[in-house]
Amino acid sequence: MHFGLSEEQAMIVDTTRAFVEAELYPHEAEIERSGHLDMDVVREIQQKAKAVGLYAANMPEEMGGAGLDTLSWLLYEKELGRANYALHWTAVARPSNILLAGTDAQKEKYLVPCIKGETWDCLAMTEPDAGSDLRGMTASARRQGGDWVLNGTKHFISHADIAGFVIVFMATGIEDTPRGPKKKITAFFVDKGTPGFTVRDGYRNVSHRGYSNAVLEFDDCRVPDAAVLGEVDKGFEVANTWLGATRLQVAATCLGRAERAMDHALTYAAERRQFGQQIGKFQGVSFKLADMALELKAANLLTWEAGWKFDQGTVHDSDMAMAKLKATEMLAMVADEAIQIHGGMGLMDELPLERIWRDARVERIWEGTSEIQRHIISRELLRERGA
Repeated sequence: MHFGLSEEQAMIVDTTRAFVEAELYPHEAEIERSGHLDMDVVREIQQKAKAVGLYAANMPEEMGGAGLDTLSWLLYEKELGRANYALHWTAVARPSNILLAGTDAQKEKYLVPCIKGETWDCLAMTEPDAGSDLRGMTASARRQGGDWVLNGTKHFISHADIAGFVIVFMATGIEDTPRGPKKKITAFFVDKGTPGFTVRDGYRNVSHRGYSNAVLEFDDCRVPDAAVLGEVDKGFEVANTWLGATRLQVAATCLGRAERAMDHALTYAAERRQFGQQIGKFQGVSFKLADMALELKAANLLTWEAGWKFDQGTVHDSDMAMAKLKATEMLAMVADEAIQIHGGMGLMDELPLERIWRDARVERIWEGTSEIQRHIISRELLRERGA
């Protein structure tokens, strides 16, 4: 593995960081104070992001994206991750790669408008009584008159308020397995405005202000066979094939925020004077900085290795789980220590540290909790020993 960046990757990093600092940072304070993302601002930034080739850069070139390889995409995600999450996700959107699993007609209807910035997508899996246990979902779909009828509730569904459609996972049957009966799952496209499909306000969240979640209700919501994404009863296969890389996306954005917090801590430690010298010269502070740098580098290397292996076709679920686990837990530690170094000033909203600290909490929960990541890692280790 070559550790240096190519000329193109260095350009991606420089371009994205300059864009984030010039176009996203100025809007952070207002979003943090109001909890509201102004869609006029979003549209303005969208146009600028398109002009410099940053919008939907994760998508293939033939679909209108930048066609970034996985490692380059993660470098780009890291730089975007420095800014308020709602702002960079909405204004510099990266459509979910699960849309690439659709038929040509589905790509034209759903993926292309997302790449053009005409709408956004959202995924619905989690239910009030089925979070990490997706097989425990009770929302279901049944065939009726050549169509599918969907019933049930999903919650914690990110940005469903602005999305033009949802990809929802529903139980569609039972299969017998060596470990007992398990539910079959199917993924469906459902357009907003479809009768029986309602989007309700979700919950107030301390992390990622301006980034909304919603409750989705399906009450005899009827969709045609053409709405099935992938194969009937094969929803888990679709999710496992296309959504694994989202853990790397979470890891990469955490790296960006951690690096921003680290930069603030280093600057303050070098400039702030107490007892006649810079506070960075005191072991109580310098050792914190050393530990922060160590954890940040370890998380970087795990993430870059997983991205590189993804492109080589050699990545394992445990590689992506390790990257996500390390980066999210590292961010929590770095954000907390950065605030400790700043003292009381670190908790004031004049600095981004208190936001980074709050935002860090959700990263160990969504896209698979830290416990789920540890389960994935240990399961793979034990399988190698036949257990």
